[in-house]
Amino acid sequence: MKYEYNDSKLGAILGFTDDIKRDQERFSVTSKTIKFLWNRNDCPLTIQIDGMDLELLPNQIITVTYLQHVSYSETKLPLSAILFNREFYCISDHDSEVSCNGILFFGTQDIPIITIPKGQLKKFNLLHDMFIEEFSTPDNIQGDMLQMLLKRLIIMSTRLAKEQLIVKTLGNDQIDTIRRFNFLVDVHYKTKRKVSDYAEMLYKSPKTLSNLFSIYNQKSPQQIILERIALEAKRLINFTDKQNQEIAFELGFNDPAHFSRFFKKMTQMTPSEYRENLLLVA
Repeated sequence: MKYEYNDSKLGAILGFTDDIKRDQERFSVTSKTIKFLWNRNDCPLTIQIDGMDLELLPNQIITVTYLQHVSYSETKLPLSAILFNREFYCISDHDSEVSCNGILFFGTQDIPIITIPKGQLKKFNLLHDMFIEEFSTPDNIQGDMLQMLLKRLIIMSTRLAKEQLIVKTLGNDQIDTIRRFNFLVDVHYKTKRKVSDYAEMLYKSPKTLSNLFSIYNQKSPQQIILERIALEAKRLINFTDKQNQEIAFELGFNDPAHFSRFFKKMTQMTPSEYRENLLLVA
């Protein structure tokens, strides 16, 4: 089962499939898409994100963006997916909880895994069926209806994410600050390395950010910035033919030796050792 809505004038796509491994190359647009991946089986399944195995339990949903490298080579069961690009939803880059920069998509380091509670499973399954019904009704307002259904899915999933992934002691304003910080790091990590840079953009003090993140998780704001740079470095080594010097300059390091020291500090390996280790594993 595969469905696709495509607006060629806007370059917009919404795709829907009950087996993304089978259908991933059958959509007219596959690059620059954001995906909801939903395990609707009775058993766990495995996918790989940035080379790391991730187990998805029954009735769990994850969201991935085009910044991540997703492989289904180890996926043995059908994996349902809804994929879309910014031209379909988020035509303009407004910063909102339910935009593409929202709480489900703000970071590329920690994958948000959402568990659908039994009490809400009927609601999610009904929305699934409504997507299928709407794809079967081609008319002039089909795109608008599909946008509404996608927004509903984002809102429902966002509510679960706020309940399950954010500590209860945080208020909405604090959650929004965390979300915006992570989004800004994704945008500016190549040029802005100091917590004070992001604190200024958020109209907060660096100490306020540090205190907030100490409640939220164990990672400090500075650690999040450094890990984002290291993550991109590993992705470039893993998935491109760029040499260490090219990667260093792309990530904002003026001196390749400085990049090598940074990478070793973050991964316990030099970039060359990391590259060689990948070849051995392959």
